[in-house]
Amino acid sequence: MSETSASPTFEIDSDGIGWITFDDPARSLNVLTEPVMRRFAETLESARAAGREGRIKVVVIRSGKSGSFVAGADVDQIAEIEDPSEAEQKIRLGQAIFMDVETLPVPTVAAIHGVCLGGGVELALACTHRVLSDSKKTQIGLPEVLLGILPTWGGTTRLPRLVGLQAALDLLLTGKQIDTRKARRIGFAGEVFPEHLFEGMVRDFALQAPRLLRGASRRKSKLATRLLDGTLLGRKLVLRTARKRVMSRTGGQYPAPLRILDILDEHLSGTVEASLAAEARLAAELVVSPVSKNLVHVFRMREAARKGTGTGGDTAEPRDVGSLGVLGAGVMGGGIAQLAGYNGVRVYMKDIRHEAVTSGLQHARGLFEKAVSRRKLSRREADQLMETVTGGLDYHGLSSADLVVEAVVERMDVKRSVLRETEQNVGDACVLATNTSSLSVDEMASALARPQRFCGMHFFNPVHRMPLVEVIRGSESDERSVATVYAFALKLGKIPVVVGDGPGFLVNRILGPYLNEAGFLLGDGASVKQIDAAAKQFGMPMGPLRLIDEVGIDVSAHAGAALHAGLGDRLTPSPALVALGKTDRLGKKGGRGFYVYEDGRRKQADDAVYDELGAAVPAQRRKLQDRDIRARLVVQMINEAARALAQGIVRTAADVDLAMIMGTGFPPFRGGLLRFADGLHLRGVLDCTRELEQAHGERFTPAELLVELANSDRTFYEAFGG
Repeated sequence: MSETSASPTFEIDSDGIGWITFDDPARSLNVLTEPVMRRFAETLESARAAGREGRIKVVVIRSGKSGSFVAGADVDQIAEIEDPSEAEQKIRLGQAIFMDVETLPVPTVAAIHGVCLGGGVELALACTHRVLSDSKKTQIGLPEVLLGILPTWGGTTRLPRLVGLQAALDLLLTGKQIDTRKARRIGFAGEVFPEHLFEGMVRDFALQAPRLLRGASRRKSKLATRLLDGTLLGRKLVLRTARKRVMSRTGGQYPAPLRILDILDEHLSGTVEASLAAEARLAAELVVSPVSKNLVHVFRMREAARKGTGTGGDTAEPRDVGSLGVLGAGVMGGGIAQLAGYNGVRVYMKDIRHEAVTSGLQHARGLFEKAVSRRKLSRREADQLMETVTGGLDYHGLSSADLVVEAVVERMDVKRSVLRETEQNVGDACVLATNTSSLSVDEMASALARPQRFCGMHFFNPVHRMPLVEVIRGSESDERSVATVYAFALKLGKIPVVVGDGPGFLVNRILGPYLNEAGFLLGDGASVKQIDAAAKQFGMPMGPLRLIDEVGIDVSAHAGAALHAGLGDRLTPSPALVALGKTDRLGKKGGRGFYVYEDGRRKQADDAVYDELGAAVPAQRRKLQDRDIRARLVVQMINEAARALAQGIVRTAADVDLAMIMGTGFPPFRGGLLRFADGLHLRGVLDCTRELEQAHGERFTPAELLVELANSDRTFYEAFGG
């Protein structure tokens, strides 16, 4: 006998309202698992019978959980499907259940308070009316595209018919979430009720629902929007433009948004039934695709990171950080301060110069202003949050801090001195952390009386955009300090990965050989354009030489020298990059690097750079095979990741993959660096590495772990979990 859930339930009140309540006792969020869907089908049968018999006038679908409506389908069940015919069958069953919602003999109201995602949105779309609470927790989104699939229970079909094509594409193609204000503005919901009055106002609305017209929530749009959405020619233009944008952004590596556009192109003007059939057929193909499997793997890694403490055993109790100290009010310090303030944390920035403090506060204010301009914050909210960010020249403001993050100049003597002074001016329970990107955490810790409460907290630049935080565990860092920094990173909305102390920690250590190899490729005659294009074709967000420009040629040279000193001759800087460091080119910030920049925007590759590199590169460019370029770049990363794993810099292969995706933009559709390597079979990776070693020398000498795993026919994930 198949399992059936206790959720949802169906009850009828004295006003003739039928209440369907989702409240799965086994989960913190309502998820549309197969047992829940079977139970939902049963409640709909009861509601249909009650409607026909006149016992109910309206059905309200709600959640019994605080802060969430329905979070969508079960990702684990999606991941288990390997047969497209099985996938299509399950999708069609779900569509049939939601069609039962749409065809109930009485109006239906989706009462949405809290998170409403994926299948939850599709459930709401099948209802006659949708009302929202004004809680900040109420967010609407269709994230399926981020898992390599598409909305399968009517999202692709019903949403554009309700809110218009352009507004629908904004959600369908990005997977982003919108707040209640925007949801009402585009016509997704008819009403937004105050959170504290929500239940009563939902009841009042439900009693009026039988007299309201279906689709009454649709807002009046601008004339241009109506012309584009309301005519066949206009819709074709919108879809053509969207397809070009998707191809430009993804290079066609992600099929899901393209399939969404296919459905809309072929079926938006046709019947709902034909559109649903296309949803089911195309989604079934996507569910079993390697891209979807890899993106689901990435999703699982992110969720595991969000649920962990970073300490392995998950026994340490982190200290809640309500007050943060930031040492150094530069770009990084100001960025950290703003992010903390944005998330409700009191912040005090300390520096040794008034001008620096003022600049740091201005930087933080500028980021708040951007949030206002992008409608993420109201003016009042931004002003209130900015009041929580203060600064000064003394240590008094740090006396009550729960955590202090050091972000001063990258000099060991300065950092040790600042940390030593800070330790004497904070409470006994305060955790200290450094934002260093390259210097030894253990060496800094040796300057402290209590090194156990010290660790690294490496943000990536720009702080407000980059999702990764490396939490660096020093040899004496205690569990609570690591857990506190890890939990604080989560509080800021970041993805933390715990790494050990060592040259470059994890991300920069793996990235270093990759960037250095780009320099060797220049020395072999490849052009800037070809090297970067080959990396982008692989799926990297930008090529390695463009990345050097972004980071700064001077900063990259400093980091490369540090890696060389720490890791030995295999990281000897390439002659081309050494020669570049002797020029006056600084990269993007100086207007010239491998590319020319104007007003901070890249214009074109600068062919004059070859002359300035002199004897480090050939006089003439020559065309290398793109596959050879990609092999040399990617093998360097795999090889260094294997060494980092073997040395215990990270515990699992998943830690490597999550850090590289979140910290460098390694293409998520490939599942991560080591998952990609496993998919190639490590014997083949080893053979390629040895061929490169013969051709180019010891920088390609295979890591011992790679040799061991390849010879034993094991994968990184088999050996190191994750």
